[in-house]
Amino acid sequence: MRHGKKFNHLGRTASHRKAMLSNMATSLILHKRISTTLAKAKELKKFVEPLVTRAKEDSTHNRRIAFSYLKSKDAIKELFGEIIEKVGTRPGGYTRIIKTGFRLGDNAEMCIIELVDYNELMLKDAKPAKKTTRRSRRGTAGAKETVATEAASVPVVEAKTEEPSAPEASAENENEEK
Repeated sequence: MRHGKKFNHLGRTASHRKAMLSNMATSLILHKRISTTLAKAKELKKFVEPLVTRAKEDSTHNRRIAFSYLKSKDAIKELFGEIIEKVGTRPGGYTRIIKTGFRLGDNAEMCIIELVDYNELMLKDAKPAKKTTRRSRRGTAGAKETVATEAASVPVVEAKTEEPSAPEASAENENEEK
């Protein structure tokens, strides 16, 4: 029976799986991006993200726990040094999985798993998107003209609504006389 055994075993024994995830996590920390299968990447994400969260507080205890998972001094230095400087302010979600297609030999779904703040291409795309804002559904040249005409026309509309027109005023006077 396999009740309550919900994680992916990846076709390996427990010791092989633990060693594989440790090696993959070390590679991810040192190289910032690795290519692997989607199933391994999803398991690696669950393995690495708690380590990054633990590394936010630099203490001897946290370093020893991270070392028990990674078994690499270089990876520990990188994790508690450069990586935490970049992702230390994030509340979570330190890794990103990007699907890349299928492997030729066995048709396994391949992907790239990377640390979020290290992809320069996505960081460059994200910065200009924040600066530009659209005010209307028209093109950018029309948007500036629309904003200018709307600003000029708003007080005129408000002025018309505040003053009652002559036919309405005469109707109110007739109602009062009756």
